[in-house]
Amino acid sequence: MTMNAIQSRYRVDGMDCASCASKIDTAVRRVPGVSDVSVSVTAGTMTVHHDATIDLAAMARKVTGLGYPVSPLGQNDPSPPARAACCGPDHDHHGHGHGDHEGHDHAKPAVADTIGLHGHDHGPTDGSWWKSRKGKLTIACGAALLAAYGIGHLVPSIASVLFIAAMLVGLIPIARRAIMAAMAGTPFSIEMLMTIAAVGAVFINAGEEAAAVVFLFLVGELLEGVAAGKARASIQALTALVPKTALLEENGQTREVAADSLSIGDIILVRTGDRIPADGTIVSGEGAIDESPVTGESTPVNKGVDATVFAGTINTVSVLRIRVTAAAADNTIARVVKLVEEAQESKAPTERFIDRFSRYYTPGVVVVAALVAIVPPLLLGGIWSEWIYKGLAILLIGCPCALVISTPAAIAASLSSGARRGLLLKGGAVLENIGRVTAVALDKTGTLTVGKPNVTDIIAFDRSERDVLVYAAALETGSSHPLATAILAKAAEKKLAVPPATDARALGGKGVTATVNGAETFLGSPKSADERVPLSGEQMARITALNDDGKTVSVLLIGGVLAGAIAMRDEPRADALAGLKALTDAGIRTVMLTGDNTRTATAIGKQLGIEVRAELMPQDKQRIVGELKAEGLVVAKVGDGINDAPALAAADVGIAMGGGTDVALETADAAVLHGRVADVAAMIDLSKRTMANIRQNITIALGLKAVFLVTTIIGVTGLWPAILADTGATVLVTINALRLLRPVATS
Repeated sequence: MTMNAIQSRYRVDGMDCASCASKIDTAVRRVPGVSDVSVSVTAGTMTVHHDATIDLAAMARKVTGLGYPVSPLGQNDPSPPARAACCGPDHDHHGHGHGDHEGHDHAKPAVADTIGLHGHDHGPTDGSWWKSRKGKLTIACGAALLAAYGIGHLVPSIASVLFIAAMLVGLIPIARRAIMAAMAGTPFSIEMLMTIAAVGAVFINAGEEAAAVVFLFLVGELLEGVAAGKARASIQALTALVPKTALLEENGQTREVAADSLSIGDIILVRTGDRIPADGTIVSGEGAIDESPVTGESTPVNKGVDATVFAGTINTVSVLRIRVTAAAADNTIARVVKLVEEAQESKAPTERFIDRFSRYYTPGVVVVAALVAIVPPLLLGGIWSEWIYKGLAILLIGCPCALVISTPAAIAASLSSGARRGLLLKGGAVLENIGRVTAVALDKTGTLTVGKPNVTDIIAFDRSERDVLVYAAALETGSSHPLATAILAKAAEKKLAVPPATDARALGGKGVTATVNGAETFLGSPKSADERVPLSGEQMARITALNDDGKTVSVLLIGGVLAGAIAMRDEPRADALAGLKALTDAGIRTVMLTGDNTRTATAIGKQLGIEVRAELMPQDKQRIVGELKAEGLVVAKVGDGINDAPALAAADVGIAMGGGTDVALETADAAVLHGRVADVAAMIDLSKRTMANIRQNITIALGLKAVFLVTTIIGVTGLWPAILADTGATVLVTINALRLLRPVATS
């Protein structure tokens, strides 16, 4: 691809499997001026890199002629229009495409609108199946076949002509696409195999079977489309979570606005029972948030002021005022959709192998069918019509649909299922690779821990615990320091009245002092406090014990008397212990990599039961990941900050935590959107289940073909079972893949 290549993105309707993408890829690469092309079946998109000499209209007509209507995706067209029933191959739906060619990579269609359905009619199957072009063609072919049977029974002399006519009703559209595909460089398409088999059957006086086979072919394709439609419905449900409108609060007044018009910093009102229209933080109000539509958690989560809420979740108890923290294009759901779409552009190694295999497989089937039809009559004295019939049946058995869809169907379903649970994987290769992980290295702060300190202990020496917290909160009022924030949050949690502080002064590196309730008050480090009022041996022992637990201790003096102390620590996430146990139970080694001091890291590591490597610089984390890989381990690195980026890139799989920086999310191969450690284990389990599903699909596809190949050669089965073997296998493979969409319990 040249440096000055222009990039154009198109929405492509009707793609159903890898063979469809291959036909489009082959045709577009032959267009003068094209340097590279990428076709995504599941996303329903095509990205073309070309120079200024290309005739985009001619290219679009070529793709449309194959039976795949295309339309350009402009930079300001993030959500393509819904499929219209009229958009068939005969309609010039491509547009001329001479507009915005650069920057199209930023304009991605909504996943709900672009998950391709499997069906070689290449028309839409949205809505009722009988209203689609595919459904109408199938009904027309079936009606013609019934008419041929009925009239042929009454007038036997014209029965053969009637069956040929019924066959042509369904075969003509199929043959037209076969010819277009051959002209575009794909002679061995499924449509071509079907056309040869049907026409050949007519020549050996099997017109009745030919008509039935064409009808069964269309029925099978229709069933595949309906089955695959469940995957589309799953993603559509995800994109439909965010409400279209929001209640915007301005100047004390509330008005309804479009949700996608909200800006960062806007204050919105969310009533009881309403879905939250944007990511944000709660400004006022408290209540239970039902996050099950986004996270899969069955129990509502209690949230109050300053808590983070996600777009698409449900406010169940009381009215909330929320400050918007992300624009519509960047909210939780939008990020899920974007990453799923990007993931669908990336093929897994297994999928790439199946693609390569199918390129040789289909011509091989044609050669085998020809040998079966010709060799026995020519060399062994067989009956020509009998062996030609068997050869035609083998052509139908060899249709590659079930094989080529076996992998992408499972991967698309798995990516969709993961996305609904906040498990985002950037492509099939990542999905396949993560199941082989044998070691997981995790950052501490923000990954294994909450990422901010919390008050863990309040020690009363001369005053009550309540007084210690009240006076400390008075000193810290107005400060944004993390430790101050922790103290103020604890006071707010206990609903304590905090008195005002006067003459407040910060003592650099030592603490803070002010007058509270008429008394000079100091809060600072134990060393600084000891300089003012000597601490007893017992008091120092208690503080040392807290320090050994990885806690930071601030000592409070009131009126020159040692009043008490407050201990704080960045505590482990609620699910960290269970999440790490799930990993170790799966035989995966876990290790904490942190830049924090050894004492604090060891205390957290002991609490969680994880191997600890502390006081590390970013390059140290990267080096340790390399050492683990050198031991023969397949390493996943989990982190959320800029200092994790080198290690994320060095690992076999980099996983960013949901609250992480943009750098971490960009560097990582996957993301745990909701920041749960247990989701790392869930992601690995999803990968293993997906690979097992793919193996099952390949076994179904090739196994059925092998059985029917043998039974056809020995004369047990014929054309009807042959086409049922192909379409039936495809339906079975698709339904099996869709099992991955079923919800899985999360811890």
